[in-house]
Amino acid sequence: MLVAERQQNIVEMVNERKSIRVTELSRIFSVTEETIRRDLEKLEKEGKLSRSHGGAISVTSPDSLEVPYFEREIMNVNEKREIAVEAVKQVAEGDKLILDASTTAWYMAKSLPNISLTILTNSIKVAMELSSKHQITVISTGGILLSESLSFVGPLAEDSLDNYHVKKAFISCKGLHLDHGISESNEQQARMKKKMIQSADNVYLMIDHSKFGIQTFSHISNLGMINHIIADGKVDGRFIKQLKDKSLHLIKV
Repeated sequence: MLVAERQQNIVEMVNERKSIRVTELSRIFSVTEETIRRDLEKLEKEGKLSRSHGGAISVTSPDSLEVPYFEREIMNVNEKREIAVEAVKQVAEGDKLILDASTTAWYMAKSLPNISLTILTNSIKVAMELSSKHQITVISTGGILLSESLSFVGPLAEDSLDNYHVKKAFISCKGLHLDHGISESNEQQARMKKKMIQSADNVYLMIDHSKFGIQTFSHISNLGMINHIIADGKVDGRFIKQLKDKSLHLIKV
């Protein structure tokens, strides 16, 4: 992982969790605690976080926790692409799907073949990516545009999901906690994803290794609502065992 990518991931994690310790960051990124301290010192000088005794704390308010789309596009890119390719394997011609506004969903949209599908999404990026695939019918939720994530949220977007029922929903999240379920940094996105889960027969959670063991600002659902978890090969073995103990289906790429 590049230094800049690690530091951006640190900022996102601090913003999501409000605070985090040096020891945990060292374990997550497999670098020394001294390396993490240098990262935190640099990020504090840039005004992206504030250092505390033994860790760092967020300098953002809950309403501004969402990381801009262009920044998320370059985070864990290889892992997201691998997850997206595996997700496409779960799609059959004629399926009716939901794709959320995550960057992994965008990579999935890029990888989908031009076959007969109906896709409901709140993502501008996903809709634009699919616009050239003429056999795919795209339905946009509409709603309030969040410029940070290029997605629609709010009452109109949520209500539109009540009008549809799909076979499969592919969503991502900012954190997966074995006891507290899945969560998002933005409350409006969390509400949308909760609606997406309710609108689907099968829910596929697309999540890279950095999100495991994390609980963020706004709860989406418990793990019992998730049918399949698609993750990259860097997931810690202890999480894999705990998922199996809970009879959760993990698809590791």
